[in-house]
Amino acid sequence: MRYSILTTVLLLAGGSASVSADAPKRATDTPAKLDVHSSAFKNNEAIPSDFTCEGTDATPPLSWSKVPAGTKSFAILVEDRDAPKGVFTHWLVTGIPASTTSVVGGALPAGAIAAKNDIGSSGYTGPCPPSGRHHYQFHVYALDIAVPSASSRTELLSMMKGHILATGEIVGTYEKKATR
Repeated sequence: MRYSILTTVLLLAGGSASVSADAPKRATDTPAKLDVHSSAFKNNEAIPSDFTCEGTDATPPLSWSKVPAGTKSFAILVEDRDAPKGVFTHWLVTGIPASTTSVVGGALPAGAIAAKNDIGSSGYTGPCPPSGRHHYQFHVYALDIAVPSASSRTELLSMMKGHILATGEIVGTYEKKATR
């Protein structure tokens, strides 16, 4: 009965009682899930040393799928929540075009902007934990807006609020080799 009344009210108001299956997803408090992968490591497994301070310190390759309709851009945030002084930002990237679904190791897609990480350099700084095994979260966000460059993790999260269509992550671990 409620559905019939709602349908009648919507139709009389010039609306529609159904949502098109191909209508763009709107940003909500519960975003859809992106599938995020790396050809360099599997979820919750060790990041190869090439992508750390003990190697070339290059970004690992990332790819994502299940991108919702309406995506205008992507952002990437890489953070270490095991850092001694709290969350440490290793990489912050905005402006990744909606047509891009991967990042080649060591490179940024055309149009993407790398902001300063928590050591103060623009770009990626690889895992380099002072002690023990740390967990590095590689977050990818599908957004319904094009986010300009962010100056910090806090600013990025604030700019993205209410604009995240989907999110996904892959977690890699790393522990520095013991020195002799």
